[in-house]
Amino acid sequence: MMSAKLWAPALTACALATSIALVGCSKDPKAAQEGGAAAQKMPPTEVGVIVAQPQSVEQTVELSGRTSAYQISEVRPQTSGVILKRLFSEGSFVREGQPLYEIDSSTNRANLDSAKAALVRQQANLNALQVKANRYRQLVGINAVSKQEYDDLVAQIKLAEADIAASNAAVKNAQIDLGYSTVRSPISGQSGRSSVTAGALVTASQSNALVTIQQLDPIYVDINQSSAELLRLRQQLAKGSIDRSNNTKVRLKLEDGSTYPVEGNLAFSDASVNPDTGSVTLRAVFSNPNHLLLPGMFANAQIVQGVIPNAYLIPQAAITRTPTGQAMAMLVNAKGAVEARPVTTVGVQGQNWIVTEGLATGDKVIVDGIAKVKPEQQVVAKPYQPQAAAPQGATPAAAQQKTGGAAQPAQQDKATEQKATSNA
Repeated sequence: MMSAKLWAPALTACALATSIALVGCSKDPKAAQEGGAAAQKMPPTEVGVIVAQPQSVEQTVELSGRTSAYQISEVRPQTSGVILKRLFSEGSFVREGQPLYEIDSSTNRANLDSAKAALVRQQANLNALQVKANRYRQLVGINAVSKQEYDDLVAQIKLAEADIAASNAAVKNAQIDLGYSTVRSPISGQSGRSSVTAGALVTASQSNALVTIQQLDPIYVDINQSSAELLRLRQQLAKGSIDRSNNTKVRLKLEDGSTYPVEGNLAFSDASVNPDTGSVTLRAVFSNPNHLLLPGMFANAQIVQGVIPNAYLIPQAAITRTPTGQAMAMLVNAKGAVEARPVTTVGVQGQNWIVTEGLATGDKVIVDGIAKVKPEQQVVAKPYQPQAAAPQGATPAAAQQKTGGAAQPAQQDKATEQKATSNA
């Protein structure tokens, strides 16, 4: 029997040879990959999903428009004369019937006096003829006056009555002209700049307005909608895919981006298409008690075109587009696998797409992690949690973790400096 000292070198050589052989075998790439996959299997990808629930969604369209006054009155004189006085402040609010200008009324007053004098004369003539007719009536009965003379007198009385009626009309006309000597506001509204001053000569029905009055409460917003959009809307109405029972509300976005606090009502839709622009004019009415809206302002009007029943609101991040423009949604089916499904969108509401076809109640639509998955891939679905925007100046958690190791020594150095200062 050999001693242990003789066996030791042989055993060492065998162990070395065995290890070299094992190392050589492990260098096979395919075997290494299979071994790594068996040793460590990747877990399924986690995705954030929302559960599709149908609801009634308002379909709105945003169109550009401009404001215009509810009523506009260009005040012109209805009698001729010299302006004696302006009775209002330019730019002030005036009420219906309020005096605006005073025109020299001397001529009109003289004309009224002349018309009244002519009326008195006609009445005196009629009285004289009536007395004469009463006398002739008695004489004609005894043949003291011919029947022809009596008939002529009766005819003169009727002519005198007609003259009195004409004189009464002349008096009323003179009174109206005298009333026009005071120019009054025909409507209540905001006055503009006066085009005349005291001493100016004006004529009846002249082309230049003395002042323009605009009623600003309420106020109009004239909106232009394309004829193609209007045609599509009417086709949807004909199919019954939308309900237009509550389509009168209009919201307004002002030039500075703010939203007008009062909703308006759609009051008018033009019956013809403008051939130059290919659009139809819509008119909405807005209450404007503080005169925040002025004529000529640009604004965007959001019009509720109709209510879509059984529609789905899906975040925009969950919908992708194919090269042909087809909208696609990624879903998690009952087996936990990813499924791609085409859907139909008809517009947006806020940050969501309005989906009308392609989804069913209870479908799990992938919103978060959609870029990391592909069809038929096994995933783990979790409820989608929208990420709130971080406030300005806040440090993200990841950044805090990365800088945490460096921040602690800095804080320690600062504390050491403070301690040294206090000891000093």
